[in-house]
Amino acid sequence: MKITFSDSGEMPREGCLVAAIAKGGELPAVLRELDERSAGQISRAMKAASFDGTKGSVVDIPAPHGLELDRLLLVGAGEADDLDAWGAECLGGRMAGALMERKETKASVLALPPEGVELPATEWAVRIASGMALRNYVFDRYKSEKKDGKDGENGKRNGKRISDVTVLVEDPRSAEEAWQERAGLVEAVHMARDLVNEPGNVLYPAEFARRVKELEKLGLEVEILDEKELEKLGFGALLAVGQGSANAPCVAVMKWNGGKEGEPPVAFIGKGVTFDSGGISIKPSQGMEDMKGDMGGAAAVTGAMRALAARKAKINAVGVIGLVENMPDGRAQRPGDVVKSLSGRTIAVLNTDAEGRLVLADCLTYARDTFKPALMIDLATLTGAILIALGKEYAGLFSNDDDLAAALSEAGGRAGEKVWRLPLGKAYDKLIDHDVADMKNIGGRNAGSITAAQFLKRFVEDTPWAHIDVAGTAMAAEKSDINTSWGPGWGVRLLDAFVRDREED
Repeated sequence: MKITFSDSGEMPREGCLVAAIAKGGELPAVLRELDERSAGQISRAMKAASFDGTKGSVVDIPAPHGLELDRLLLVGAGEADDLDAWGAECLGGRMAGALMERKETKASVLALPPEGVELPATEWAVRIASGMALRNYVFDRYKSEKKDGKDGENGKRNGKRISDVTVLVEDPRSAEEAWQERAGLVEAVHMARDLVNEPGNVLYPAEFARRVKELEKLGLEVEILDEKELEKLGFGALLAVGQGSANAPCVAVMKWNGGKEGEPPVAFIGKGVTFDSGGISIKPSQGMEDMKGDMGGAAAVTGAMRALAARKAKINAVGVIGLVENMPDGRAQRPGDVVKSLSGRTIAVLNTDAEGRLVLADCLTYARDTFKPALMIDLATLTGAILIALGKEYAGLFSNDDDLAAALSEAGGRAGEKVWRLPLGKAYDKLIDHDVADMKNIGGRNAGSITAAQFLKRFVEDTPWAHIDVAGTAMAAEKSDINTSWGPGWGVRLLDAFVRDREED
């Protein structure tokens, strides 16, 4: 979607115009002028529809009398007190949704903050644009007829996407500059969505790694550790997961050096199981197709690293993602096998479907020992148990550091990607002890998300660390104001907000 910014004093004379009205708020001056020119048609339409700016409400006025506009859309913004930065993005998403429902591919958007909104005018406009761009995502790569929003034969509109938006603001130049910094984050979320939405036969480990390698053009340093290198280094737990697949595993390492030289980086670690059959402990066939999304954590880390490079973040960061496919085969690991992890600790694999923690164990060890990071944050679609606990509203947060947990909770609230902290403790840790190996990879039915986190904690030692279980948020997403895709790109905005806070500090 092409986004441009123009002076709100120069109202469009044609096409579709979209404007937001806060609940109980009056029409802005520019719309009052249009109302007068339309002989009061706008205010009459609002009255007839009982439109008072309630969140989610829309008034559609085709070809307003006395105006050259093809359509005027009034979108309810809700209570002005709720319209912070996240609220503005959601409003932008609803604006885009209203356009897409009506197959409007081009529009002008009046982006003046309603009375009572504390957000500066430029940030308000940029957040509106951001929400619109996020909502405009459609994954139709494998559709014979693309929903690209272009005019087809006979001038008939054939799609849902918006192609061009002109955002009307008080200071177009400032808004344009701010948007250039923000646009990279939108593109990063779209990339993460693409990765999660791709089918497993297309996005296997080597292909995922190839797409990561392409990010070098943005300034990221990318290194791909192939199977032979992983064997040499001792990634025994990760390699055991992938040994039943025809697609060889690998690890992608992304580095962004935007901070002070020698300053310890923040490290993001992602689970990248490109398809998870469960291995020998095979999953039920119903719903197994969704396991193409079992790399949602790796997608989020990739998107976040892309966003940092795009906006030239003033911080040092590293992303490590373990890319494997978990398949049943004559060579696949068996329940009861004992594997040796990169840390030297041994693991009894009692369930081959608890594979993500094996992948993360080696990646956490590698990130910790290689980069000596200031902190580590891992994201993983790790347990179905987190869905039972939190549903799809929150991701599960586990941490050995209260300050880090608080910072992530704060960043998630502002980014619209909420996390909820759950406990860790010695009593849970005992549940993964084993009589033959140093530990086992499952802790029983109870507290499944917690015992998975306790497993990971054994590989971080004293490094400040947080684990975010995104099994309920990174795939099969509920539709929202800014996303209607199966893969939401969850986690990119959270990590970016967290890094922005550290940059400011």
